[in-house]
Amino acid sequence: MTSETLRKNIALHGEETDNPGFSSIRVPDLVELVERQLLQAIFEGRLPPGSRIVEAELSRQMGVSRAPLREAARRLESQGVIVSTPRKGFTVRTFSPKEIQDLFQVRLGLEVMAARLACEVATDAQLASLKAYADDMLERAPTLSNIERVTMDLGMHTAISRLSGNEYLQRIFANMQAEIRICQGFIERQYRDPVFIAQSHFPVVDAILRRDADAAEKALRVHLVDAQDKAHAQVLHGDQAPDARPSAMPSSAPVPATQAKPKAGATASPVSSSRRKPPRP
Repeated sequence: MTSETLRKNIALHGEETDNPGFSSIRVPDLVELVERQLLQAIFEGRLPPGSRIVEAELSRQMGVSRAPLREAARRLESQGVIVSTPRKGFTVRTFSPKEIQDLFQVRLGLEVMAARLACEVATDAQLASLKAYADDMLERAPTLSNIERVTMDLGMHTAISRLSGNEYLQRIFANMQAEIRICQGFIERQYRDPVFIAQSHFPVVDAILRRDADAAEKALRVHLVDAQDKAHAQVLHGDQAPDARPSAMPSSAPVPATQAKPKAGATASPVSSSRRKPPRP
């Protein structure tokens, strides 16, 4: 096979099929790249709740056609991040104060149960992994983007649900993650110090490491009630809340032509594969 044929084969198929000595080269998923930019804009408040996804404008800013933008919007709709309305198109999901309250009531019940169970059934190795993940989140907090911090934050709570050993609890928590991610974006914009957000998980983690179920429950209640207050304030005050960003459009930077596709992980876009993932039981 000539070098020119090899180049064309890689360009078309993302791999060189005649030589088993080379690993395949994956072609980036354009729809996923667009999805990540939309998520970034939503989590940073540049596409605030209730704003329309204006296909013509966003496709121009991203330098892509409307087809991948529309498919990315459908993916986010399936996750509960955006909604579609006849004759209006796609809009970013909004929350009422009652929905915030309801969501956190369920979170509190599930996560307290998960933390108490983790104190009972998690192995020492699993607890060590949880501590390592918390340390990693704290170390990386100053350098991560908003979407990466939200992903790691949610990863910590997901890890605790897994350590419960209760598959039904894990399944229910997984089904709530789209709504939780949006609320985490609200909370992220209420804090000025990303290190503080990471540190706020340590009382919960330390109590679980000691297998002190009562202390874990108390710490988790404090943590989640504070998070609920921040999310509630963002819903009430919108762009007037601290660090909210009023621009309704994502960055004008176009979607890159090539970019390594992130490995599958949490719902939506995960932290880079070089970073620690939530521990599994």
